[in-house]
Amino acid sequence: MQTTYLDFEHPLEELDKQVSALSQLEIRSAQQQAELAALEAQLRQREAEVFSALSPWQRVQLSRHPDRPYTLDYIEALCSEFVELHGDRVFGDDPAIVGGLARFQGTPVVVVGHQRGKTVTEKVHRNFGMPRPEGYRKALRLFHLAERFQRPVLSFVDTQGAYPGVGAEERGQAEAIAKNIQEMAGLKTPIIVTVIGEGGSGGALALGVGDRLLMQENACYSVITPEGCAAILFGERTPERSAWAAEALKVTAPHLLDLDVIDEMIAEPSGGAHRHTQAALSDVGAAIDRHLQAVSDLSLAELMDQRYTKFRRMGEVGIVDTAEESAAGVNESSVTR
Repeated sequence: MQTTYLDFEHPLEELDKQVSALSQLEIRSAQQQAELAALEAQLRQREAEVFSALSPWQRVQLSRHPDRPYTLDYIEALCSEFVELHGDRVFGDDPAIVGGLARFQGTPVVVVGHQRGKTVTEKVHRNFGMPRPEGYRKALRLFHLAERFQRPVLSFVDTQGAYPGVGAEERGQAEAIAKNIQEMAGLKTPIIVTVIGEGGSGGALALGVGDRLLMQENACYSVITPEGCAAILFGERTPERSAWAAEALKVTAPHLLDLDVIDEMIAEPSGGAHRHTQAALSDVGAAIDRHLQAVSDLSLAELMDQRYTKFRRMGEVGIVDTAEESAAGVNESSVTR
């Protein structure tokens, strides 16, 4: 498969070609072996330089990189005995969301996630990872199945947003998203959510409520795309305006970790998940395993209480303790929430 290079990745292209050419030789001389080792070292150094100081806009571009692993890649790498389930039992099946039964590290789980396409045909088939209402209702059916049989839920978020077409709106897109958020908040089984690419708007939130929210280093998570924000504020979607919006919206994992929106940022290999897929898959699996074990040790009452507290406190700013308020004479209207 041909490698896709973003603008800021072009310094790696020629080195990649040289390394690839030497690596494909079945028999290499000592000189060629030494040259390959030198090129690989040079490539690692160049990768570190390119990826060491990424801007928020560059991370947004990486979150959409067509070579990044998608939900089915994670399921194949991390799970066994996967049985995909289809349909919402109301309208039909939506290929933009995949899910089913599986085992993760030997533990029976339910896995659900957005699925973008890799080839042109698959992109069209999966509607470019933009779900319709039947996709969210399929996910909700799987969530209820997990609760009934006490299986943890592993959710993978990767969509630019829910599909805004007329048919989707006619079939209740907004209600389907709102229902998922409501039901996931009260689902009586552990939920681990991992943002593996682009987490956009309510289309992402409908699979994004859980006991732990993990996010890969070069993923993004936002109420709106930077381009959409730029169009609303400035009436244009230029790269300069979109880059400004990406910074202002705080869409990246480092920003969201600082704001306590996510529980862990999963570091990606130098060069990103799209260049070192196997390492990225392994790192995500280790993080999910660690958090799943932690929440699985909680009683149901503790699990639900911690989930409620997690989302209830999200977004608080400048909260002043009641005792401190009294001592300092701060009235309620002066406290910013």
